[in-house]
Amino acid sequence: MKNILFRALLLMMTTTACDKEETTTTTTTDTVIKVKSTDFLAAGLAEPITTVSRTLSNGTTADCYKIVSKGTPSDHNMGPWCPTNISDDKSKGGIWLEGGNVYDVDGAFIKNLATFYNNTTWAMYNTTTGAITRTLTQADCQAAANPNVGAAYKNYCVECLPSYVSTLTKTYYIPITPVKLTTAVSFGNGPGATGPSTRGLAFNGVVFDAPAPTNAILGAYTLAPFDDAGGHINLGAGYHYHAATGLSTKIAQADGHAAMIGYAMDGFGLFERLSASGTEYTDLDANRGHYDATRGYHYHVDKPGSNNFINKLAGAYAQ
Repeated sequence: MKNILFRALLLMMTTTACDKEETTTTTTTDTVIKVKSTDFLAAGLAEPITTVSRTLSNGTTADCYKIVSKGTPSDHNMGPWCPTNISDDKSKGGIWLEGGNVYDVDGAFIKNLATFYNNTTWAMYNTTTGAITRTLTQADCQAAANPNVGAAYKNYCVECLPSYVSTLTKTYYIPITPVKLTTAVSFGNGPGATGPSTRGLAFNGVVFDAPAPTNAILGAYTLAPFDDAGGHINLGAGYHYHAATGLSTKIAQADGHAAMIGYAMDGFGLFERLSASGTEYTDLDANRGHYDATRGYHYHVDKPGSNNFINKLAGAYAQ
């Protein structure tokens, strides 16, 4: 969480996935599928999508869609994140990602943290009343999501609410026509990093973000659960996803291929991990992408518990 907020404060109101990286384009006769602006839900946007000219990471200039997102999903509810008592069932809390698995953050999970992490320092509830210690105000959220979390917020369940970021908007640029590169682009994160940190956008305008720095979160003996859609909130980044759990808008494919859930920052499509029949794709490249004549080159997101979506960008992204 500390790293999330630090990065988000650097980006603040405008995100462009825009750090330069030297790459070259691939000459190909493969099918190329353009980004469709009408795939995005208008309810999640702060203004209509427009076309602007931007420099891409390979040095060329291309038409891009300018997407100004409210960062608020119109297709599913946000939260809950932290249960209030150790007697609460899973409907009162969100999820946590650990070791490739997804765990329900119910009251029992909070009660069992010391055993789960084999560390008796974990004690996030009142042993008399069962009440879970959690953030209750925007000031709490800001303090608990601070790079220097103090002892006052040790053993807190951190729950930042949508009302805290209701006026926050984020701006993204995505090439309308994807340009595949000979060398994939590595993601960056933090000051001085090259490559974008944002992975892509869901159709509702919410960002598929970099992996949550769970080690930093746990190191402060805090827990920042994700809701059942895989998202949570901090004051700099707003609401954002760290897992694709199938709750955001998807576009089913007529041939039984995995459903489409958004676009990566290079304009290539993002699809669910599994096909309509529940099978996993075994021919993905190191980026988590592959090609077919119907969808062109496209990605399949990683499993929800992995704290990851895709590994690299195969195409040029907007500066």
